[in-house]
Amino acid sequence: MTPQGRVLVIGLDPARLEDWDPAPVQAALVRGNARFEAYGIEADVCLVVVDEDPEGTIAAALDGGDYACVVIGGGIRGYEPLLELFEKVVNLVRQHAPNAAIAFNSNPEDSADAALRWLR
Repeated sequence: MTPQGRVLVIGLDPARLEDWDPAPVQAALVRGNARFEAYGIEADVCLVVVDEDPEGTIAAALDGGDYACVVIGGGIRGYEPLLELFEKVVNLVRQHAPNAAIAFNSNPEDSADAALRWLR
């Protein structure tokens, strides 16, 4: 059975985080994108910078496609100072993609698995 629907993955841009080596996360994102391809799932990635209008970037990404599922990354969900941003992201998904399922990954490599829980 081929999964149906397009997926948007929303996360923090690892290259734009201060005091952070982005290379491991960037490599994990590449591996995660390859998993979408292996499953035959069309996926887009929206990486945001906290200090550069993340809400506008996310709204534009959501408006740019007909998404069956939106995966919200752990960098946004799991870091307590970003709780307000996480709430905004959930509400942006509800507003701009009301029919999309919302899924949560545990790392950049398992985003496809998170989406598959809702695309089957």
